[in-house]
Amino acid sequence: MSVRRRVLVHGRVQGVFFRDSVRQRADGRGLAGWVRNRDDGAVEAVFEGDQEAVEDLVRFCESGPSSADVERVDVSDEEPEGLEGFAVR
Repeated sequence: MSVRRRVLVHGRVQGVFFRDSVRQRADGRGLAGWVRNRDDGAVEAVFEGDQEAVEDLVRFCESGPSSADVERVDVSDEEPEGLEGFAVR
């Protein structure tokens, strides 16, 4: 069963390889979606795919790469759109 989660990651999460770390893990787990920096300093991402793999990536976002300082992660459920591949925007 495919699920979709949108995450907003707040803290020191830009300029610390957060997006590339997410992309590598998403590719390794076969997830679709995207990740991008927002103008407000947060990182936003959408993950679609197997529930276990999506939840694993959401958990990763709670800490991020070692150089990140995550303060808060907001997670929302959405209807899957059938995305293919994973992109850094």
